[in-house]
Amino acid sequence: MNAHASRIADATSHYLPTDAALTAPALRSFFRLAEHWDLRVAEQRKLLGDPPESTFYKWKRELDGSLGRDTLERISYLLGIWKDLQILFPDPAQADAWLRKPNTTSLFGGHSALERMLSGNVADLFVVRQYLDAQRG
Repeated sequence: MNAHASRIADATSHYLPTDAALTAPALRSFFRLAEHWDLRVAEQRKLLGDPPESTFYKWKRELDGSLGRDTLERISYLLGIWKDLQILFPDPAQADAWLRKPNTTSLFGGHSALERMLSGNVADLFVVRQYLDAQRG
């Protein structure tokens, strides 16, 4: 790496948040979202990538801990889904209810978006987010 590229890399690292810096805001946002969507503990854990029960409760209690990139990515998709729903449905209750309603779109095959999201695969969170982004236009 030449000196110029090295200076750019050093400067960039000062402006990009670390995973540790994102942990507390990500967890606060996730647990507010889970409350808003009335998610059971099992659903919350599944959406977060099935962390051990003790880890999950530590995150919930302390809003701190070590979140891996996978968990941060999952929370990011979930927050994007929430945002899309708020834009698509002017009534917040309707936006929240959409998540659990059966959907006849081939993507969901008569199941709810939440059922798809609870498969455990981060790709399913991406697919739901992508679907809602497309609906927004």
